[in-house]
Amino acid sequence: MSGRSPETIRNIGIIAHIDAGKTTVSERVLFYTGFTHRLGNVDEGTTVTDFMPQERERGITIQSAAITAEWRGCQINLIDTPGHIDFTAEVQRSLRILDGGVVIFDGVAGVEPQSETVWRQADRFGVPRICFVNKMDRTGADFDRAVSSISQRLGAWPIPVQMPVGVESSFCGIVDLVERRAVMYCGEEHTEPGLVAEADMASDLRAEVARRQVDMIEALAQVDDEVAERYLDGNELPPDLLRTALRRATLATKAVPVLCGTALRNKGIQLLLDAVVDYLPSPLDIPPVSGRNPITDDEVLCRPEISAPTSALVFKITTDPYMGRLAYFRVYSGAVRRGEPILNVNRGQRERVGRLVRMYADRREEVDEIGAGDIGAVLGLKATTGDTLSGEDHPLLLERISFPAPVIELAIAPRTKADQDKLALALQRLTEEDPTLQARQDERTAQTILAGMGELHLDVIVDRLRREFGVHTTAGRPQVAYYETVTRPARAEGRLVKQTGGHGQFAVVEIEIEPLPAGAGFLFQNKVVGGSVPRQFVPAVEAGLREALGRGVLAGQPVVDIMAALVDGKAHDVDSSERAFHTAASLALRKALSLANPILLEPIMRVEVITPDDYLGEVIGDLSTRSASILGVEMRTGSVQSIRAHVPLASMFGYATALRSRTQGRGTFVMEFDHYAPIALETVQAREKT
Repeated sequence: MSGRSPETIRNIGIIAHIDAGKTTVSERVLFYTGFTHRLGNVDEGTTVTDFMPQERERGITIQSAAITAEWRGCQINLIDTPGHIDFTAEVQRSLRILDGGVVIFDGVAGVEPQSETVWRQADRFGVPRICFVNKMDRTGADFDRAVSSISQRLGAWPIPVQMPVGVESSFCGIVDLVERRAVMYCGEEHTEPGLVAEADMASDLRAEVARRQVDMIEALAQVDDEVAERYLDGNELPPDLLRTALRRATLATKAVPVLCGTALRNKGIQLLLDAVVDYLPSPLDIPPVSGRNPITDDEVLCRPEISAPTSALVFKITTDPYMGRLAYFRVYSGAVRRGEPILNVNRGQRERVGRLVRMYADRREEVDEIGAGDIGAVLGLKATTGDTLSGEDHPLLLERISFPAPVIELAIAPRTKADQDKLALALQRLTEEDPTLQARQDERTAQTILAGMGELHLDVIVDRLRREFGVHTTAGRPQVAYYETVTRPARAEGRLVKQTGGHGQFAVVEIEIEPLPAGAGFLFQNKVVGGSVPRQFVPAVEAGLREALGRGVLAGQPVVDIMAALVDGKAHDVDSSERAFHTAASLALRKALSLANPILLEPIMRVEVITPDDYLGEVIGDLSTRSASILGVEMRTGSVQSIRAHVPLASMFGYATALRSRTQGRGTFVMEFDHYAPIALETVQAREKT
């Protein structure tokens, strides 16, 4: 599959809420494309894409897995992403480099909370999607209700291009409304469907197909002028024209085709693969990615042509126990070739490309070249997530991938001296792999603090330390990860003057700081004029500021969302050094933070609780005691209520047990990070005492 033309490539992701069936769909795709010769099963731990021991034991996806398959002459680079909110970084970085997405919905539950999250992420990156309503054989499955929830809860324009034949346990086939043909499945695990011509359909089925096809055409006519014109004129709309119009609407993200099936029973997967080829974009169908020349700051478009200058983005780092460090990348223009030099633009380092591989989950195939529009991995490259790779003659910097800040942390300590020696190296590798994992040393307690996206996230990390790296640790109780920020501008000076004989240390740094919008992180600007701070010391000033951000002045928590500008300073011809300016910048920032009215921030979670009607009042009352802000209550099918609320993370520890107790085990909830909000230091101190 090397040397592919970009128009025959489909870079797609499988995304959905947890337990919607993403991995099962991925396993069926591998089977029907001939990559595997047996059906992988999540419950039996025999899946190809979930290959980590923790994934097979827990029955969930933790790391996104890249697979290369072939269908109808197209190469499909498929990424199976996690559904659990703790591993949202895997979804985010995958969406950044994918061209299209297959969003899986549970046929019973329809749109679920994490479905909304990944949908918003896909909207942000402008990723065209198709929808697959899975588990149509389950009791309570309702295709029309699932389609309605896509429209109501996601604000999308769903166009069903299929209809199910039969409901729940009697689900036995699918009608392709574009072709007006039925695909029938015989038996529970039938892997080869049979086609039924329109003339052979039962009369009641033919009438239903005709009605739904009219609905499909009318929905398509509202987003496609050509279909609207031909439909209003009474002209025939052949399948090829409908497919072209559906593809056009999908690529423009005006509509989403909706399909159905049940992956576990092997029904609907071939039709889903056809839809991937027919409706989702190739690299040529999406606008060229823009970057900037780091020397001239000019904007440059990366056109997906193999003859263009090379530009690629590293989107994932993994550590293979046998082969070492793997850097996954997407090539936007040109080609990455084995043995040729390449420039890491972010680091300013020239490296030689070693072994290039095409990934099949935890297996790999060596290749000589990864061309424009394709996805591959390289061994041994000293790159990190978000780095840009380009040709030396045409340096280009692509936009980095942004990730949410951690919301929960725990302290770990090595059990033995041998474990202590291995811990630092293991954490370095894990933080390189996972941008939402942070590790720092607490100066007060000398403990190692791990910060992540949730309890499950940190639990998996501690387990990986033991299994993969042989590091045995003692872990503390999870704690909320607080942050500090400032609320007004301030100006301060940091001085380091030691000139008492011999080689001294001299640096004066004057900075201004001001608050930034939530989520903006840290921004540094050099506003020095006249050379009062020599150019060679400016990077040391920035490094000193970044280091000082790790410990705020209010509660010793990391500082976020501020802009710091170097405005003035002084240097000595002999006694100034990078170390001196690094220290002076740290002193200046601490003074400025004290003057800028610092405040403490706590993570606020978006929570959705599903509970039977009988327990609604009790559940809302319990949420109120946890300082929740109720956003709304929605009736679901089967006398079940959905409660949506914003709740401080600190109030949600142990909530799963409390909810089960109040609802006799019938209530469930999902939780994801929403935003940071100010909190009084006294409130945090009172919580810690209790």
